[in-house]
Amino acid sequence: MAIEILQTGKLHTSCETALAERYTVHKLHEQSDPDAWLAANGERIRAHAGSAVKADLMARLPNLEIIAGFGVGYDNIDTKAAKQRNIRVTNTPNVLSDAVAELTVGLMIALARRIPQGDQFVRRGKWPAGDMGLFSELTGKTVGILGLGRIGKEIASRCQAMKMRVVYTGRKRQPSEPHVFYDSLTQMARDSDWLVIIAPGGKSTDGIVSREVLEALGPEGMLVNVARGTLIDEGAMLELLQNGGLGGAALDVFVGEPTVPSAFFALDNVVLSPHQGSATHQTRDAMGALLVANLEAHFAGEPLISAVV
Repeated sequence: MAIEILQTGKLHTSCETALAERYTVHKLHEQSDPDAWLAANGERIRAHAGSAVKADLMARLPNLEIIAGFGVGYDNIDTKAAKQRNIRVTNTPNVLSDAVAELTVGLMIALARRIPQGDQFVRRGKWPAGDMGLFSELTGKTVGILGLGRIGKEIASRCQAMKMRVVYTGRKRQPSEPHVFYDSLTQMARDSDWLVIIAPGGKSTDGIVSREVLEALGPEGMLVNVARGTLIDEGAMLELLQNGGLGGAALDVFVGEPTVPSAFFALDNVVLSPHQGSATHQTRDAMGALLVANLEAHFAGEPLISAVV
């Protein structure tokens, strides 16, 4: 009998095609009455493909064996509930590190040189009236990285290529890394020109970039968030960007995304991006392939490639 799996949201096309070739796929997000569908069919589901899986959904899938997550972050999967029920959880690390690192540096350059604003300056016919002004560059600046994991290391190497000095903080010092380690995020922010946030989301990191940290970064400091919006005190950040307490911010993630506080739109010292860190064809193809490979390994009784739980 074909293995039946569940999707609760759209996945990349190549991933959906590969899943359909191997399994019987049910798309809950396309059902007119998802609750009724789960009541009638939930016990047949052995796997979930995708993210955003909470304990209440797991409870309605009594024979669920594995949640194959799409993405490196898994804070939107209730891993505690999964572990209690012996449900395996996987993610898709490594394959998106380059794409996220590239976007991070792109956001940094865009903010330092006001590239989006320059585009609008030309399009709106303002150039004939005078130059746009002078801004900053990355060369010679210190970048503090919050979270020197796989992606953080790729960001660090690219920042070094831009002739920046790299420092970092995280759960612990990594002796094999040549960069200076800080055990205080606030102190690192105070000593940095740029703060790049690439730590995992979840309860342990909610609000870790507090008002105190933002004030330590200061009126000349630049912030980049390519992790989760929840890591920053968004209200304090917005207030400091408005009153000059923070120099600028380039943001790919937000607390209530896709809804973004409209107050950001009027600010000239921000660059906004719609959670595009891994949004390239090659990376999303690779993420989908890894998701499918984890499912295949599970159902073949082989070790999972990238297990979280």
